[in-house]
Order: sequence, then structure tokens, then C-alpha cells
Amino acid sequence: MKIFDVIKYEGPNDVFVWKFPGEDFNTLSQLIVAESQEALFFQDGKALDLFGAGKYTLHTQNIPLVRRLVNLPFNGVSPFHCQVYFINKVVSMDVMWGTNSPIPIQDAIYKIIIPIRANGQFGVRVVDSKKLILKLVGTIDQFDQQTLKRYFKGILLTNIKDYIATQFVKNNVSFLEIQSHLKSISAGIQLELGKEFAQYGIELVNFNVNEITPPEDDPSYMQLKNALAKKAEMSVMGYDYQQERAFNVLDKAAENEGAASNLMGAGMGLGMGVNLGNMFGGVMGGAMANVQPNMQPTVPTEQEGSNHRKCTTCGAKIPEEAKFCLECGTKVEVEEQWNRLTCPVCGASVPNGKFCLECGAKLETVCKNCGAKLVPGAKFCLECGTKVEV
Repeated sequence: MKIFDVIKYEGPNDVFVWKFPGEDFNTLSQLIVAESQEALFFQDGKALDLFGAGKYTLHTQNIPLVRRLVNLPFNGVSPFHCQVYFINKVVSMDVMWGTNSPIPIQDAIYKIIIPIRANGQFGVRVVDSKKLILKLVGTIDQFDQQTLKRYFKGILLTNIKDYIATQFVKNNVSFLEIQSHLKSISAGIQLELGKEFAQYGIELVNFNVNEITPPEDDPSYMQLKNALAKKAEMSVMGYDYQQERAFNVLDKAAENEGAASNLMGAGMGLGMGVNLGNMFGGVMGGAMANVQPNMQPTVPTEQEGSNHRKCTTCGAKIPEEAKFCLECGTKVEVEEQWNRLTCPVCGASVPNGKFCLECGAKLETVCKNCGAKLVPGAKFCLECGTKVEV
């Protein structure tokens, strides 16, 4: 049996509790306790004498609990058997944590389910060495950061997930705004977890939530991010979603061939300067009324052409509402000139017909060369080209 003359801490720096490897000592052994450390003698499941920073020669006066438990003689040099635990009481600031799986959260603003992750760090300090060893450490040789996180993993994640989810629901916070609430969330979680750590003689010095974010590859998050980017673009450009949809419809129609293409193309050119709703209704209504399903213009029948007039210059048929000839561009005379005639006998202005309503004279004028009916006001016959005598 080896009697250890010197008892001191020889463990790594990130350890909260370290057990000295030897267990046999005598009342002449030297105990060395560094600053911010404590040494606790332990035997048969009982915590005995506790020493703060300093250098001690063990004797019966300063180990009264050990002396009574092992029946050491007073002021005698005697061997004894004990376990010695060194407890580091410095603040450990770099204990990292992170959620092991995403937390499904319904966004308060956009009402979609977003899986989010959270991570951060916290700092702890041992404040009650006896309570820590009795309730948590037990008989293990070393209690470090990894052991602490393993022991408290369930407590950490349960409280963290519950508190973050509560912030979204109770405070009506969107995940896009949650980053501005990290400080208050950190303080709230620290308050909840502090009670749990205190039961084991550990003080939660601080708790920080560094980040709460959704996975970048999550489909719901990607869809929402793209939609918000598009919304921002439309806001900068000065239009909204309904207007964009109307523009898309007009643009598609303008790509087709035929009359619809001409009308829709013109609509796209003018649309920026007029009311979009009126333009869309007018253009689509006028275009689609004369367009077959294959988007080709219809050919008017002879009956449909009965309401058309003829150009005085080229003789082409002109729709009643047209103001210019569709073939040569000649301006069409006003409606009154087409519908009324001047009687060649009495000079009265009468409605277009075969006889004058004033004197009964015949109104129709025919070409002397071919006998075709002449258009009122025409200088040449539309059939043979003979000059009309005034």
C-alpha cells in the first residue's frame, strides 16, 4: 500500500471535478489546493472535510470529520483511507450547445411551417461542491464539460425548444424578426435553466442564443424567401402582384400570330401610360372577339361587308367606324357627308336615296361610260376610271 505524501490537482483545465488517483494517506501528508479550487475528502458515500485554497499538512486538528470516521488517534501519526476530489470553481464560459433536430414552427405572419435550428453557448460555475458531488458526480473519476452537456442535454433541449416556440406563438413573432429578439430570449432561457442547474450546486452565469435560423435548403423557406425577394423587386419597380399577372397575360398574347398579336403588342406598348384594368379589358375584348381559337383573324363574309363603305381614293371597303382607309390611308369624310346628298336640281341637302325629298328629282348618278353608280363626291368612276363631269 503506497502512502501519498503530496495531494494536489493534476487534471486538465476544462474539468469541473477531478478525483485524486490515490486513496491512502497519513497525518503527515501535504495537501495543496490552488486558487479557485476546493478539495473534498469523501469516504463510504459521505462528504467529509472541505479545504479551500492553500497548503495543508494533514493532522487530526484540521480533518476532524475524517478523524472521527476512521477513529484516528488525536495528535498521532496514523495512515487512513479516503477519496479526495478537487473541484474547480472558476467560471467556464465556452460551453457550446445546439439543437439536435429542427424545431417545427408556424410562422405568425406568413402561416407556414418552418423548421428552425438554434445554437449558442453558456457559462457555469460550481458554487456548492458537496451538493455537486453528492447529487451528480457520484463515484466517477472526472466531471468535465462534455459530461456536463451529456447529463444536462435533455434539460437543455426541452427548455430551449419550449421557450423559443413560445416566443413565436405568444408574442406573434415571425422567424424573419426573431434575430432581433435573441437578447430577451437568452435572458428568459437562462432564468428557466438556472433553477435546474442550481439543484446540483451549479450556477448558470450566463446563457446566449447566438442564432435561430431555418435550414437553407428547406423547400418552405426557399419558396418564402423567393416570394419576398420578388415582392421587394415589385415594390422598387412600382407595381404589384395583380399588375404583374396582367402584364404576363398581355405579354403571352402578344407573342401569338395574327390580329391578336398586333393588338396585344400595341397594348403592351401603351399599357405603361394608361389604366391597366381598362387597357386589359378593352384589348382582350376587342382582340378575342375577332380571333379564332388558333389566334388567326377571321375573314369577313359578303354579308358582313354590306355595312362597309368604299374609299374614295382606292375603292377599298372601309368599316363604318373607320376614320382612315385601311389600304391607302386616305381620311374618310364625316358620317354626315356619306349619309346625305345635295340635290342636283334644287340644291337641297337630303338623306342618301334615289330621289330628292324636296323636288322629287332623281339623285342617283351613273357613269356615262359604263353605267355604274357613282359615289357622291367622286371625281372618277370606281369601275372604269372615267372622269366625272361636274
